[in-house]
Amino acid sequence: MKKFVSLLGVSAAAFIATPAAAQVAVPTGARVEALVGYDAIRIDLEDFGVDETVKDSGVLYGLGLGYDFAVGGVSLGADLEATDSTAKEGDEDTGSLSAARDLYAGLRATFPVSQSANVYLKGGYTNARFKAELDGESEGENADGFRLGAGAQFTLSGKAYVGGEYRYSNYEADLSRHQFALTVGTRF
Repeated sequence: MKKFVSLLGVSAAAFIATPAAAQVAVPTGARVEALVGYDAIRIDLEDFGVDETVKDSGVLYGLGLGYDFAVGGVSLGADLEATDSTAKEGDEDTGSLSAARDLYAGLRATFPVSQSANVYLKGGYTNARFKAELDGESEGENADGFRLGAGAQFTLSGKAYVGGEYRYSNYEADLSRHQFALTVGTRF
């Protein structure tokens, strides 16, 4: 709930800042970025008859790209992303569950705050792969879900930027993840 309230706070700040940013150029065009961060996974096993919750964390890494269009004083755009994670729970003796690739496609609204900074909200569809290993056998499953996120970007020079982002993903089978990502990218 705290994260949802924080997301609402960032949204309100972005909307309040929009009139003041009317003279500030909104980011437009294609963009590509590399990201790295923290990935925390939570799986509730009640649906499988086990009264236990599995939690683990690891390093998130991947690539994203998108395209933004100016609409009034904001940018609306499309996001695509492919990431992976080092999150893994368990070992060879007891069995393990690990996160694998995660594909995301969604929409994004960017609000300029100054000439060199903007904030954004994003949301869309995500499909993640998880692998289970037990007694030398391995099986992978894909899980569909949704992602909500908020972040900020700061121009370094020219069209290059750095940023930070929080995102929450919720998948079927009581599986969820919280991620914090740092980004480095450029616009074209």
